[in-house]
Amino acid sequence: MRSTPRAETFPANTPAASQIFTTVLSQGPLTRLEVVRRTGLSPAAVTKAVRPLIEAGYLVEDVDEDARPALGRPANLVRVDGGRALFLGIKVTGDEIIGVLTDLCCRIRVARHVPLTARDPRTVLRFTADLVGELLTEADGFGVRVQGLGIAVSGDVDRGDGVVRYSPFLEWRDVPLAELAAMTTGLPVTVDNDVRALTVAEQWFGAGVGLSDFAVVTVGAGIGCGLVVHGRVVHGAHGVAGEIGHVTVDPAGPLCHCGNRGCVEAVAGDAAIVRQIREATGIEVTDTAQAVALAHEGVAEARAVYARAGEAIGRGIATVANLLGPERVIISGEGLAAYDLFAEQIRDAFAAAAFGSAAECDVQTRPLPFEEWARGAAATAIQSFITADH
Repeated sequence: MRSTPRAETFPANTPAASQIFTTVLSQGPLTRLEVVRRTGLSPAAVTKAVRPLIEAGYLVEDVDEDARPALGRPANLVRVDGGRALFLGIKVTGDEIIGVLTDLCCRIRVARHVPLTARDPRTVLRFTADLVGELLTEADGFGVRVQGLGIAVSGDVDRGDGVVRYSPFLEWRDVPLAELAAMTTGLPVTVDNDVRALTVAEQWFGAGVGLSDFAVVTVGAGIGCGLVVHGRVVHGAHGVAGEIGHVTVDPAGPLCHCGNRGCVEAVAGDAAIVRQIREATGIEVTDTAQAVALAHEGVAEARAVYARAGEAIGRGIATVANLLGPERVIISGEGLAAYDLFAEQIRDAFAAAAFGSAAECDVQTRPLPFEEWARGAAATAIQSFITADH
């Protein structure tokens, strides 16, 4: 691995300055008056915070000719200069690593996929280091320094300590991934659960922009959930929160890898669906593509398995709505390839289980390729860069 210059310090040295920059980053361009309204800070505080950010090149001012007042000069719009800094995002799956190079506005500039030959930490770190090296070479062409690396992994991840406590799909326990990756790459590293990382990207740059309370539910190999409450992504006291995949929907249901029975994931996860279709049909179904094909061909047993999966997911989403009352739930994940097979059941089960006005929650689907999950990892690196030390 090549030597990497030490990352610079972001000039927003107070929580208020970080809040102002984040607001402009996710909702801008904005006039200073709009920044005041959206942050609830005083005009003096906004002016004080914006000045050093402009001087350092992170914010720029443009004249907004359309917002010209009746008298006086036109209003100035403040926006983030996306080209001021670069970040890397890595998403680790069971069989490949996806890496992206993004700018400060989390726009993907370069994306790479690398097949994984093994899942042990040593192999994953080696492949990650090689991929980071490739992306750093690509970054040289932009003439801007890479300020951080985000890594997204499924499972129980303690972002504060940078440790993967347990990842069932990788079969990892207590891996100090942030420390190991920082030693290997020479970059500041943020490690987070993959669904939480995706939630950060949706909060700042996607379907959650401007919402103070929403959830991201992912369907596929696992059933995940990222939560934003009062404008903050919920990490939980011990790094675990929003695990609707392990909400019990059928106490007499199939055994889950967590040790309980009838979890949403044990009914609606990809492996569970494949296994149930195999058992119901007697056909040697080996993967999700075959399972979906059988259901689309009209095989009744396969369609029934997907219907039960939709009911489980809908009840899990209703649990989130009943507990937290989010304005929106965004459904994503690779499992959306089969969405037409269980969309009706998700809606019906949600409507039946949601209490009162919780049923008014806006439930929408948002198909996102794995590059977007890697982009989520980059978003966590941007977040760490902006909010470091405060």
